[in-house]
Amino acid sequence: MKKYVAAIDQGTTSTRFMIFDHSGIVIAVNQKEHQQIFPKPGWVEHDPLEIWARTQEVMIGALHESGIQPADIAAIGVTNQRETTVVWDKSTGKPVYNAIVWQDTRTDILCNELAKDGGQDRLREKTGLPLATYFSGPKIKWILDNVDGARVKAEKGELAFGNIDSWIIWNLTGAHFTDVTNASRTLLMNLHTLDWDTDILNLLNIPRAILPEIRSSSEIYGAAKIILEGVPVAGDLGDQQAALFGQTCFSAGEAKNTYGTGCFMLMNMGEIPVPSKSGLLTTLGYKIGNQKAVYALEGSIAVTGSLVQWLRDNLGIIEKSSDVETLAQTVEDSGGIYFVPAFSGLFAPYWKSDARGAIVGMTRYVNKGHIARAALEATAYQTCEVLDAMEADSGVKLTTLKVDGGMVFNELLMQFQSDILDVPVVRPKVAETTALGAAYAAGLAVGFWKNYDELRVNWGVDKQWIPKMSSNQREGLYSGWKKAVTRTFDWVE
Repeated sequence: MKKYVAAIDQGTTSTRFMIFDHSGIVIAVNQKEHQQIFPKPGWVEHDPLEIWARTQEVMIGALHESGIQPADIAAIGVTNQRETTVVWDKSTGKPVYNAIVWQDTRTDILCNELAKDGGQDRLREKTGLPLATYFSGPKIKWILDNVDGARVKAEKGELAFGNIDSWIIWNLTGAHFTDVTNASRTLLMNLHTLDWDTDILNLLNIPRAILPEIRSSSEIYGAAKIILEGVPVAGDLGDQQAALFGQTCFSAGEAKNTYGTGCFMLMNMGEIPVPSKSGLLTTLGYKIGNQKAVYALEGSIAVTGSLVQWLRDNLGIIEKSSDVETLAQTVEDSGGIYFVPAFSGLFAPYWKSDARGAIVGMTRYVNKGHIARAALEATAYQTCEVLDAMEADSGVKLTTLKVDGGMVFNELLMQFQSDILDVPVVRPKVAETTALGAAYAAGLAVGFWKNYDELRVNWGVDKQWIPKMSSNQREGLYSGWKKAVTRTFDWVE
């Protein structure tokens, strides 16, 4: 009997490899950051070859440190930063251009052109998504239109597209697959057929031949050819859907919020794709083998953890990301300022790619402690806006919020989050539920876990925060945030 399931968690700023036992406990982890490339304002890129190199390094590192042998591992799951777009040459395996990251806004002119006929929501009925720079489809078109020779090669079927999951799976197994969750983030997949939509492909002039085959989130896609040679690659979920699955949100109405580079709240909506009227996304939650697909509503926030990185790397007011809480605790409040981090425009519920970041309410009283605190509070305020939209669309009033991701160990942020939402916030024993969700999907595919009940048993509470703020204070702070957000609108001509 094999003892473990592993997961590759390829995120926006780093890649990690995690090994879990049957109880969902982390047995080994290795993690490495990769370079963030900013060629122009609003442009964000990654080097796909560097990402693949880091992926191999963390796999080797975790195995070496733990002493676990490939023969002990039942399956590998893959989870990934969604929408980040790679196009590569099938014969050489080399990317034709850097990966264009989900935060990148270079396709705003294209999206605005497409929106002239039918508006920003012209594709929403089919895809569940607004026309926005966030998604992969416009990024593919940009690469084909702007990289010399790319379109000709694509028309000949010589190129392959993938979000990062497909890039990793292709390098691991030689197979060109994606799952329904990642496909649902391209603006190219029909939510109802779970297949690439011919009309949208024609609209964006994207050849079907470059697209991966869409599969379920839990099945064997192939065997690893290197490092974990022979181990089935059997799970594939976009990172936020993986976190939903890892939080065992298997029933309609259950929700989670992940605090990473960005912040993403998902609510399980069952087997029917519920349209949003409040600026949320209708997306795939997961599809396990031959079972029916499960849909979700999602509120996506572009900048949360990456704002802390910005304080570290661009302003230098902290040495490491974890220092932000200590700095924020040197003051009692934000000193009357609000920090709206619209570095990549605003995502849910506004979808304004022409917004840009702003700090408002500045006086000579404000110091770097206030700026650090306002940066953390920005994450909580943005989450509150998403929760308001989710309750409006779903008709479900959340009584608690399950949270995960790197920022959930920030006590100040989690308490403020509970205060501004006015609901308890709950952190599970395994807070890195993204990797755990991918491991669960892979383990189910090979019989390592038999059913959802076995996974639910693994979930347990690590810590809970209870709201302590008065309603008057809460309403006053939130009203100020709403006013601050309007100051970022229509900044880019």
